[in-house]
Amino acid sequence: MSYLDDPRVYFAAERTLLAWQRTAMALMGFGFVVERFGLFLRALTNQPLSTSQRGFSLWLGVGLLIVGGAIAVASALQFRTFVRSLGASEIPRGYKIDLGPWINYLLALTAFGLAAYFLGAG
Repeated sequence: MSYLDDPRVYFAAERTLLAWQRTAMALMGFGFVVERFGLFLRALTNQPLSTSQRGFSLWLGVGLLIVGGAIAVASALQFRTFVRSLGASEIPRGYKIDLGPWINYLLALTAFGLAAYFLGAG
């Protein structure tokens, strides 16, 4: 249990969660772009891609999506663990402490859903 009795401790933890959330979204976005880059190359050259070219962009993109989703889940779990260690005076009254983690879970679900879609469509 923390002994600071200062709500700034909670806000610092929330800022850290949001930083990890941005990192997860950036990885997910980059994974989406990498996966779809194979389609862009095919449209640009007007030729079908070889299996190795398609496989590389598919697996790298899906990998980035999965890493982004895993970061979102891990940061939400870490935040919830930390918030449980705080005292009542460190959490502002009426403040929704579960909103950030649930957004992270939604991001992770989106990432895993996109990864499954890309693997199924590929």
